[in-house]
Amino acid sequence: MYEKLTRELMDFIKRSPSCYHVIDNIRTMLTEHGFEELEETQNWKLQAGGSYFVVRSDSTMIAFKIPENEFERFQIVASHSDSPSFKIKENEEMLVDGHYVELNTEKYGGMICAPWFDRPLSVAGRVIVRTADGQLQAKLVDLDRDLVMIVNAAIHMNRKVNEGYTYQAQKDMIPLFGDETAKGKFLPMIASAAEAEKEDILGTDLFLYNRVDGTVWGADREYFSSTKLDDLQCAYTSVRALLEGGEGSSVQVCCIFDNEEVGSSTKQGAASTMLSDTLERINECFGRSREQYQRAVAGSFMLSADNAHAVHPNHLDKADPTNRPYMNHGVVIKYNANQKYTTDAVSAAIFKEICRRADVPYQTFANHSDIPGGSTLGNISNNQVSLNTVDIGLAQLAMHSPYETAGVRDTWYLLQAMKAFYDTKIVKSGGGYELKKD
Repeated sequence: MYEKLTRELMDFIKRSPSCYHVIDNIRTMLTEHGFEELEETQNWKLQAGGSYFVVRSDSTMIAFKIPENEFERFQIVASHSDSPSFKIKENEEMLVDGHYVELNTEKYGGMICAPWFDRPLSVAGRVIVRTADGQLQAKLVDLDRDLVMIVNAAIHMNRKVNEGYTYQAQKDMIPLFGDETAKGKFLPMIASAAEAEKEDILGTDLFLYNRVDGTVWGADREYFSSTKLDDLQCAYTSVRALLEGGEGSSVQVCCIFDNEEVGSSTKQGAASTMLSDTLERINECFGRSREQYQRAVAGSFMLSADNAHAVHPNHLDKADPTNRPYMNHGVVIKYNANQKYTTDAVSAAIFKEICRRADVPYQTFANHSDIPGGSTLGNISNNQVSLNTVDIGLAQLAMHSPYETAGVRDTWYLLQAMKAFYDTKIVKSGGGYELKKD
């Protein structure tokens, strides 16, 4: 069961070369299970027992299930669709020395640069096309072949490359597209993939992606490696949990935000009003008052799901002395005194109890005190919707590499924990909290 789910995850990742493809593939998963797509610009007519989702900017999605009876709270899982990569700039082609054509790119997010060299890459994303009737329409494109490569300089030309090299994005990290005959061929390729004329492409959001397939490996096939595990391992699992979990008495919500890797401060990021907009509209569709909404939020709970750093076998000193997560040892609860993660005693205790009842192992992560880490969705989204939140993830190695590594068993552990979360009624009772099977 562990490897089967892992291979389903790797297949999803292979079909999701950009954040736009992630959301489009999830759209298919949801509609196949009877979810209805809503438009933010249209009137919503929600029904008790209904299942819905809404997409913003093609790269962020919020799905939710309404219970049959009056609801009192929201149960939310949040993750993100984007990963560090290279975005292709406008006026992308550069003729170099009369013999090479390169694509002008810039870094998106914080990445490990070295693994991007000398491996087959392709291009995917979305384009905005002028249609025959004059509309502007977004279309997804994936050139889906070994197309470009970021090539290393030979060690004879850079003798110090193994002594700690500082990569310059505009010099070292530019991908080679072809020889001089490739000049003028990139946009026609994109237009063909979009089934449009080159002149009708008015906007692009295109990214490089790693073409190497995911693989299961290790002495007992206990590890797997793939692109985009941060954070598609959590995003895919959260959608599966929403689809496979019970109905419950709470509004069950699954959020997948874009732009986490660059701070979330966009109209489709976790810092946007999208979550609060959606929850408020759900409340209003059922004729509930503002006070009822505020009470529901106050009694709600969120899992902020974004992967965590496993202890590295070659760099044991980089990990915290006592909070040391390992791959295949269960869901990771993430702590930070400066609230880069939102976990506190209450939210940790509630999640630990959910895991215990679901027979799911859990472990803890804190940054080494001398090595600052990153942040995630929980504390950012809480600026818009304030509620009890625990930051969780799965242990992985090589985070922000174009080829990351995780444990085969952990995706299954996370799925069971998320399903148990959706199936648990969390009620504030007096000075404590009561967890009931929903």
